Amino acid sequence: MGHSANPEWPSLAGLGADYIATQLQNFKEGKRNNAIMMPNAMSLSPEDMADLAAYFDSQSSTKGLEADPSLVKGGELLYRGGDPTRGIPACEACHGPNGAGNEPAKFPALRGQQSIYVVSQLHNYASGQRGTGPNQIMQTIAGRLSEDEMKAVASYVQGLQ
Repeated sequence: MGHSANPEWPSLAGLGADYIATQLQNFKEGKRNNAIMMPNAMSLSPEDMADLAAYFDSQSSTKGLEADPSLVKGGELLYRGGDPTRGIPACEACHGPNGAGNEPAKFPALRGQQSIYVVSQLHNYASGQRGTGPNQIMQTIAGRLSEDEMKAVASYVQGLQ
């Protein structure tokens, strides 16, 4: 459980209990729009959300898929160093050097997420369809990435262990 076979859906195993519970609440409140998740979240109580979040967070993340070798170098450069000239911080500053996330800050684990899902979420952030809280940091960052950069960093994240 918690490991998505569909590349368009996230793997929830080890993602972070606080993060998962917050996202379920966001679906319930309409802050995140998804035709599958919104109706499922509507019937959940805060206790249900906390229980589901704890369950999925307790699952071990599995080895991710391999990164696309043609994208690894560019993805690693962005993940590890960002691009200060364009105001793009390193992904690892929030999500950690190995993509394990930062649970107290509610920054999710990214390692092993399928690149198709990550690119989709970067598009959602860039378009403003998805928010990240009061500072909207991911909207700003994603809005500064090119399509090729999104694909590169997403592939790199997919290969993180």
